[in-house]
Amino acid sequence: MRYQLIGVNHKSAPLEVRERLAIPESKLPDCCRDLTAHPGIEEAMIISTCNRVELVTHTTNGSADLRGFLHDHFHLKAEDLDPHLYEFREKDAVRHVFRVASSLDSMVVGEAQILGQVKEAYATARAVGALRGQLDQLFSRAFAVAKRVRTETAVGSSSVSIASVAVELAKKIFGSLHGKNVFIVGAGKMSELAARHLMAHGCGSIFVANRTYDRAIGLAQRFNGQAIKFEDLYNSCDRADIVITSTGAPHAIFRREHGEQFLSRRKNRPMFFIDIAVPRDVAAEMADLDGIFVYDIDDLQQAVSSHVADRRKEAERAEAIIAAEVEKFEARTHTLDVVPTIVSLQDHLETIRQAEIDRVRGRMGALTPEQEMAVEALTRGIINKVMHTPITTLKSAARESEATTVIDVVRRLFNLQLKQQAAPQPSGKKDEVGTRQ
Repeated sequence: MRYQLIGVNHKSAPLEVRERLAIPESKLPDCCRDLTAHPGIEEAMIISTCNRVELVTHTTNGSADLRGFLHDHFHLKAEDLDPHLYEFREKDAVRHVFRVASSLDSMVVGEAQILGQVKEAYATARAVGALRGQLDQLFSRAFAVAKRVRTETAVGSSSVSIASVAVELAKKIFGSLHGKNVFIVGAGKMSELAARHLMAHGCGSIFVANRTYDRAIGLAQRFNGQAIKFEDLYNSCDRADIVITSTGAPHAIFRREHGEQFLSRRKNRPMFFIDIAVPRDVAAEMADLDGIFVYDIDDLQQAVSSHVADRRKEAERAEAIIAAEVEKFEARTHTLDVVPTIVSLQDHLETIRQAEIDRVRGRMGALTPEQEMAVEALTRGIINKVMHTPITTLKSAARESEATTVIDVVRRLFNLQLKQQAAPQPSGKKDEVGTRQ
């Protein structure tokens, strides 16, 4: 296996680092292409969410300068980024991918959103041709493992979500949510989920602003709310008690002067901002204003942590499933590695056998059918005995770490030239890996 993974997440890097690495959805295809073109990389995929940015690759020789790619692509100095990076290779990279897809590495263990996000990243990588063979197999299996974890454990049942934590915090600020107005800025899935939770707890009117007005209209209709044109955002936002913002803008769209204007119009009635954008939509100085309460994605993580212990036993069961699946995947991958060499060896020796029969056939004269069968049996028996030891050795090595060395030795001994293998197709069902959630 030549898998290599590097990245940052909510545990390794603070929000101010993660937001410098965030990749807008519109730029993800080009970024995938750039990564695939990087020296030493055969296949690549990028997972970019509010809580993580990870490069997952299959390399030509087991190692590529992924740190260098991050430094160059995001214009970051090594001393600013490297202390926050984690890097996994081969079996450890497989385990990490399985854990991410199964939501065991999430801020909220068991949450369902991450699997949909990984599937979207997978679809993007396939669409641009950055993911074809080995990496395709890895993520097809990861989706199957995630499904098994969901089915065989309760790690996702009654799970605490960012949305539910936002409701708890809003209750602490307002006491009751009955009749409170909600403003969604950015028509993303997390914003919609948070708004749905708030409305279910008694909130009143809902307003939606998005740079694409049609998307704002569509989301507002789902809540029987009102769509607001983005250019009217600052003139309308003070009508809301709770603002949920996740726009994907490169810089803060709510600054201190906006907060001062809102409070003035509201006669200092409090406002609650739930900023789940990376980079952040709400400038840090907004929280300095009396009457403005701001919670970003890392603040919500701290609120979530108190709920984690309830699912610890289920998470342990899920980890055991993943450990077993990693071993199975590694064994299967090693077995697949030796198959082309075995096939090539069989073809090579069969070519030699046929050539030798053809060479001496003229000297033997006409043979009876019985004699032809005897020659075939004799020569095939010799070839089978010659092949037995190298094939047995290859199959045994497939289960060990020495597989690559043994394959190389057999190729050299028999001077084998492997045929180009077609890229394997994913084994998962199309609806499990090709759809967006």
